[in-house]
Amino acid sequence: MSQPISGPPPMPVTDWLSAQWDDACALDPRGDARPDGGFDDLIAAERKIEPRDQMPSGYRETLIRQLGQHAHSEVVGMQPEAHWIPRAPTLHRKAVLLAKVQDEAGHGLYLYAAAETLGATREDMLAALLAGRQGYLSFINYPTLTWADTAALAWLTDGAAIVNQVPLCQTSYGPYARAMLRVCREESFHHRQGFDSLWVMMRGTAAQREMAADAVARWWYPALAMFGPPDARSTHSAQSMAWRIKRFSNDELRQRFVDVCVPQAELLGVTLPDPAMRWNAERRHYDFTPPDFGELTQVIRGHGPCNRQRLEHRRQVHEEGRWVREAAAEYARKHAMRNGGQDGT
Repeated sequence: MSQPISGPPPMPVTDWLSAQWDDACALDPRGDARPDGGFDDLIAAERKIEPRDQMPSGYRETLIRQLGQHAHSEVVGMQPEAHWIPRAPTLHRKAVLLAKVQDEAGHGLYLYAAAETLGATREDMLAALLAGRQGYLSFINYPTLTWADTAALAWLTDGAAIVNQVPLCQTSYGPYARAMLRVCREESFHHRQGFDSLWVMMRGTAAQREMAADAVARWWYPALAMFGPPDARSTHSAQSMAWRIKRFSNDELRQRFVDVCVPQAELLGVTLPDPAMRWNAERRHYDFTPPDFGELTQVIRGHGPCNRQRLEHRRQVHEEGRWVREAAAEYARKHAMRNGGQDGT
């Protein structure tokens, strides 16, 4: 039976991911009564920590680091796909890809703003990125060689982002949790866009199917590596989970991602590049080959195939935009002076 003209069928998801999303969307941390007590009492009661609450310095520093890296990943992450905006095969695909890249810029803005509620400044965080003192997600440092990469990148890496970030809608820091509600809604659109594009290519010509299969094969392991090192080698996970910043370990999230992807890959008709992958009836999960964590370490340290290119482009764009920032700051200064004069201050 042929598929409807309106597009591909719904993507299968696991009950776990659906439940996480339902819980996150039902949460309204701003309207709930909070117990008396300090930081530990709020964490134990599953209440949100707000900017004016007392918090350990380590909690604040961990959040600033995580929010900074998350925001940088959104901003630098525009680059791999932006290259293909003028090369998109149709006006429809161009518009969709342009919207996706614009969303990523907005995600960076939400996350920088959340970090600022902790006392960080956007200028300091950007300076740390440009100086190489603060990183971003490693998958960004891989090249997008063909148009199919924009589809595989969205389906796999944005799919990994959803699995990783939907639990962050319930993170313990209020501004971060509220920002993630909107981010995850938009990431769901990005994921669907990638699935839709792959669906079309896998039902196209032999060359299109080959291009799609090649892109999926190249992006599978960078997507798996997005969840970070294995739990035994993770530096921050245990404390972040104790503080309810994280809700699940790296290995748990990586397994969930595999379990979500396999039925979607079967529906698309693409083969995931792991001959060892198979359903384990005893564990009720898929067995799979983990990514090369040695390669992940090298990419994080700045030795990825596109690391220098991505960072240099961000430095160039930042410098070229200096006059805009200076003009905006001067306008704001003069506006404040005029308002102050009118108020008699």
